[in-house]
Amino acid sequence: MKQFRLNVDELNDDFFEETRLLGITAPLKNYQFCLQLNSHLGYSFRLAPEIEIHLRKKARSYYFSVYQSNEPNSFLVHYLYHNQFDGEYLLPEFKHMDFLWLMKGDQVEEEKCNWVKQAVKGMSGVQLVTELTNEQIKNKGNMVF
Repeated sequence: MKQFRLNVDELNDDFFEETRLLGITAPLKNYQFCLQLNSHLGYSFRLAPEIEIHLRKKARSYYFSVYQSNEPNSFLVHYLYHNQFDGEYLLPEFKHMDFLWLMKGDQVEEEKCNWVKQAVKGMSGVQLVTELTNEQIKNKGNMVF
C-alpha cells in the first residue's frame, strides 16, 4: 500500500502566498483595538471564533483570537490575530508584537499596505507597525487556519 505524507511546509507556504503581514505593538484589549480600526479606518473587524487558533504546549491549551474583515468588492480579507494568550505567544519570535495583521486573498499593492501602516501608526495606543517578511516568521504554521 502506498503511503502519502502531508508536506506541512508546502501547505504553510501556500497559505502565505500573496499575503502581507504587519506586526503591531499596541498594548490595548482586542476589542478596543478592533473598535478603533473599525471607527477610524472604516474596517468591519469581527471576532471569527470558527478560525480561532488553538495550540497545545506543555500539556496546556492556548487560544488565540482571530478577527476578520472582508474588503468590499474584492477577494481580499483582513485577519487580525492576537499574538498573546496567558503568557504564550502565537509567534514567539515576535513577543513584542501584540497583534498580527494578515492581508490575504488578493494582491495587496505597496500603496495600500503603506496606507494601512501609516493609518494604524496614527491611532491612539499604537507604538509600532512594521511589515514582517515570510523569511522572518519561524512559526508560520501557528497562523494557518
